[in-house]
Order: sequence, then structure tokens, then C-alpha cells
Amino acid sequence: MTSGVVGVTSGVGLPRVLEPVGVLPQAAWRLDARAELAADEVRVRVSRLNLDAASFRQLSVKHGGDGAAVRAEVLEIVGTRGKMHNPVTGSGGMLIGVVEEVGPESPLAVKAGDRVATLVSLTLTPLVIDDGLAGWDGLSEQVPASGHAILFGRSVVAVLPDDLSPELALAVFDVCGAPALVDRVVRGYSGDVSVTVLGGAGKSGSLALTAARLAGAQTRAVVVSEAERSLIVEHGLADRVAVVDARDPVAVAEAFEAPATVTVVCVDVPGCEHGAILATAAGGTVIFFSMATSFSAAALGAEGLAADVTMLVGNGFVPGHAAFALDVVRRTPAVRALFEARVSAH
Repeated sequence: MTSGVVGVTSGVGLPRVLEPVGVLPQAAWRLDARAELAADEVRVRVSRLNLDAASFRQLSVKHGGDGAAVRAEVLEIVGTRGKMHNPVTGSGGMLIGVVEEVGPESPLAVKAGDRVATLVSLTLTPLVIDDGLAGWDGLSEQVPASGHAILFGRSVVAVLPDDLSPELALAVFDVCGAPALVDRVVRGYSGDVSVTVLGGAGKSGSLALTAARLAGAQTRAVVVSEAERSLIVEHGLADRVAVVDARDPVAVAEAFEAPATVTVVCVDVPGCEHGAILATAAGGTVIFFSMATSFSAAALGAEGLAADVTMLVGNGFVPGHAAFALDVVRRTPAVRALFEARVSAH
């Protein structure tokens, strides 16, 4: 296989697109996942997938918690599409594995034998599963797997750290864009800054809260249950906590006495857009990290509410985001404990 593409589109994987021709791999319906490498590609022997929260929730709800049915559908998606790209949520996840082969023109700083995590979505990563996911019960986001994946010249990848288990590192890397972007946004404001995180007890939510606190913000968490409230309080992750259904815009707006400078949406269910907008002060920022977000609902809702807020899509990439997230986990024992508990539960 040769790259066949030069210039600004070099290294983005266009030759891997089977249909429809002319789109980038993320937008493609089907990718060529064969093991043969182009000169700028890398092949990884897969050991574990991490399905994103929105995708796993959708599949689990669809099949009534039947793990075997969830496993069968994931295999069907990968087999049909040549990638893990949930056609309902439009999302995928990420993976870890060992580098098998590096093309002679690859710009990625990895070598054969490196244990790595991909920091790009499975929705654009050519993927083959060869073990039928026999080691997965279909009941958790983390998926033991065997197969291979292809990284492009412009893919993002990180060598796994020695001081964290691969499963823990995978869980952190899965959401590493959240704390880095929250840090950037918070530090862009002067004076007192308040940050409200919808879904503060989850992976991205807990990292977002901690990054905001480390950046000097006053932090507030919205969670869905008393159990999650207790978790936040026990680990000291937020200055204030409210138990509110994030899909109820009035309840979210009234959860605290004043709107936030920055509101971060980390809830993996749809319908949280309007509450986040209402809960944000004029001149503030709403960051949407959930793949369940309807961006048309967000845009039209803000317009209809005459809300003078900046809305950002958390695209999962900020320069240095992987190292930043690992540093947050290492510096904050409570966050590390929360992640370790989540991983062990899987």
C-alpha cells in the first residue's frame, strides 16, 4: 500500500477510506483495515479497547444489559465498518497495545515493542478483531481484545507510563483532553472564576473539576444521585455539590445561587445542552465534552435564550494533554483512587 496523497492531506489516512470515497476516515462508513502498511503508517497489536461512555451506554440500554448481545454488536460494527464507530452515537473510544511495525516514513515517535495508547478516536482507526472478544463479558467500557489497528502519520499516540497500570492509563488517556482544555479556559479569565461540571463524578468530570481547582477556580459539581454526591464529597473533588438531573434545564440553572463562569458538560446522555447554557454567566464559556451532545440544540438553544456565551466542542486534543492528565492524576491521590476504583470495577 502506498500513501498516494501529498500536501496538507498527507498522513490523514485517505487511502484507507473504502466508502464513501472523498471523505476523511472519521466520516467514512467503511475503512480498509488490512495489516499491510503505507510508508507513514504504524501497526499496533491490540490488547484492550476502551469504548467511550456514550457509545457503551447506548449499546447497553439497547440490549437491556445483555452483555453477550453488546459484544455481538461491537463485533458486527468492527467487522462491517473496519473500525469501532457506533452508528447511533457517532462515537468510538480508544485502545492500547504494542507497536508491531513502523513504516519507514512514519513521523510518530514510537518503535516496535513500545506499549502505547492511541489518543485518537476509534471512529477513524482501522481495526481488526481476531479473538471474537472472548475475554469480554460486554458489561464494561474496557474491552480485552486481540487484533490489530493502524495509525496514520497524523495520529496521536502515547507510550504507556511505567508507574500506572495499562488499564488505569487507558482510562486516563480516554478523557485526557478534558482537564487540559478546562485549564486553558480557566486561565484565560482574570479575577474570580467559578466552574460547574455536569457529571462531576465521572472520569472526564472528576478530571475537569480537579484541573479547574488546580487553576484556581471555585468548583461546583452537578451529579445525578446521592451516591455520586457522597463520592464527590468523600474525595473532596468540588467546593459544592448539587444532586440534579442534568437534563432538567431549570433545575440545573437553579442548582447554585449564581451562574458559573465556565460550565463543563461531561454527562453521557442527551438533553443537557440548555441547562448548561442557562447555568453559565454572560461572557462565560460552555465546554461540551459529551459525545451525546446535540450541537444544533446547543446553538439554537443559546440563540433562543439570547445567551452571550462562548460554546466550545471538546475535541479531545490539546497539545500536551496526555502528560497534563497524567500529572493531574499523580498530583491528586483522590482522583487516582477514583480512577483505580472504576478500573477495578470493570
